[in-house]
Amino acid sequence: MLINVGSYAQNKKVAVVTFYMNKQIDLSEFSASKDVDIQSKLNDDPKFNLAPLLSNFHTRFFNNYASNFPFLLLPEGEVANNDAYKAFIPIGGDNSKGAYDDKHYFLPVDGYKVILPFVSHANERKLIKIFNQCDGVMKVYVYFSLVKYGVAGMGVVKIEAHSDISLYNKDGDQIFSIKEAAKSRNMNTLTGGIPKMTADKILPMCQSAMDELISTVQKDLPKLVKNGATL
Repeated sequence: MLINVGSYAQNKKVAVVTFYMNKQIDLSEFSASKDVDIQSKLNDDPKFNLAPLLSNFHTRFFNNYASNFPFLLLPEGEVANNDAYKAFIPIGGDNSKGAYDDKHYFLPVDGYKVILPFVSHANERKLIKIFNQCDGVMKVYVYFSLVKYGVAGMGVVKIEAHSDISLYNKDGDQIFSIKEAAKSRNMNTLTGGIPKMTADKILPMCQSAMDELISTVQKDLPKLVKNGATL
């Protein structure tokens, strides 16, 4: 059974081929010298559990956001259980190790491969051949960045959550890329100009930012899809 996401274009079908969260928080606003060590310690902390945040966004995507698209989405089971998809090795990675599949850096929804964004769109062109019954493929991912502010003469930081929903046609060309971002309501102070990157400080801000992002996408997606190109 297909998920109906647009009665006026029911003959169009799209397969969502990746759905993941990047666990690496973008620290580009801060000194890069300690980024690797800071990120490694945070990602190794079992208390830094982003899975519930990804699960919530994933549920909202299929239960709420999907109804805004003028095409049908293949059921996730038909994607995850496709033998060719299961055997597919994304360019730059392999099935057992490397950046694509390393759970230290990326958190995919169960059954999905991590397909990173590349300008060449080579992965997308291969995936549309796997799902050749479809008119396109879609990629969905979320990532975080740490942003700093000056409030009453004091340095503070917030987490900003970003989402990217991208659609590709049968030729592997990008039709649209809907990017949204939202900042956490809560914040933390800077100590000596350095943010405290511990799970108890960062995870609540990630949760807050995701709550804001979910609301932002819910509000903006209908008009963005309406004004964007389609298959």
